[in-house]
Amino acid sequence: MSKKKKKNKETTIENFYDLRTKEVDDLVAALKGEIDEDEAEPITTNIAEITGEEQTAKPGSKKAEFDPYKRDKLSNIPVWVKAIFIKWWFAGAVCYFILMGLGRVVPDALDQAVLAGCVLGIFTDMFVNPIFRFMESSEKEYNKYMMFPFPFKQFWTFFTNIIYYLVVGLLVMLMYSGINQLFNLINNNYDGYVTIAVGPLIYGTFCVLVDMAFIGVKDLIVFLVKRAKRKKAEANELIEDTAESKEEKQDV
Repeated sequence: MSKKKKKNKETTIENFYDLRTKEVDDLVAALKGEIDEDEAEPITTNIAEITGEEQTAKPGSKKAEFDPYKRDKLSNIPVWVKAIFIKWWFAGAVCYFILMGLGRVVPDALDQAVLAGCVLGIFTDMFVNPIFRFMESSEKEYNKYMMFPFPFKQFWTFFTNIIYYLVVGLLVMLMYSGINQLFNLINNNYDGYVTIAVGPLIYGTFCVLVDMAFIGVKDLIVFLVKRAKRKKAEANELIEDTAESKEEKQDV
């Protein structure tokens, strides 16, 4: 019984990897416009026929038919929600594993902030930005959520992200310190009492706020530069059109 199953499995795998020359010829003919749409065979959407697997679902049902235009639940979530959540989650993970996990090994607050910023920069370059690239479409909608929206294979972005998030980590530390001092001043408490402790949720929120503030400024600068270039190009085209019209009038 086991030998029969093994033989059927091997046959299925072999058939699955067979070169389907007929389909390739049909595709080439379709690209050349040699196939009449009325005579062409309808394209099947049956999952069993496409994959060569055994039919388990009822023919014609949603489970049996493949829908190439079906949108999954993740794609229905707005881009900004997914981008902010991913940034927030990784920043919180850095806080949990670095600031809280290595608190006894690295007791100095400044050293902790520097280390956390460097690790967050590495995580961003190795995980966050590649995830954005994986989920984006041809419109590059995740570019406005990255400080350096370049392909993640670029080697130099690794160091720029570390330097950038090092600055972000230091500013987050200043935010913690400023808020605690403000609460102590309001409550007339000068004994260094900590009102807001470092935690993954608040740390991730502060990191996202600082990060998106910098990215917002960058996006604004890029927008203004592109608009200036576009206006300059339109002005040059207008000057050229005016010069051409004057030459045509002089010729007449």
